[in-house]
Amino acid sequence: MDKRKFNGGHSTKGYAGRKPKAEEQKLIEKLTPLEPKAFDSLEKAIDDGESWAIKLYFDYTYGKPKETKDINVNKEQPLFPDITYVSEDNGS
Repeated sequence: MDKRKFNGGHSTKGYAGRKPKAEEQKLIEKLTPLEPKAFDSLEKAIDDGESWAIKLYFDYTYGKPKETKDINVNKEQPLFPDITYVSEDNGS
């Protein structure tokens, strides 16, 4: 019996993956008339000094800055700290 159908992958339930292009296009067409209002509201918020609006503007205009993580390793960390190592040497 072919058991590949149990490997996961594409879901047939209808809620997995990207929405259909037609549905996405309908949403774009519905929201397009609101675009000038959205830009006016964003401009007003930027003029008022709203930090969220300024951050939103720069994030979409120039992209978010790359996140960096500073990793410092001071000593070797055991994988299992609760287990003590017992040598096979019997002390001879």
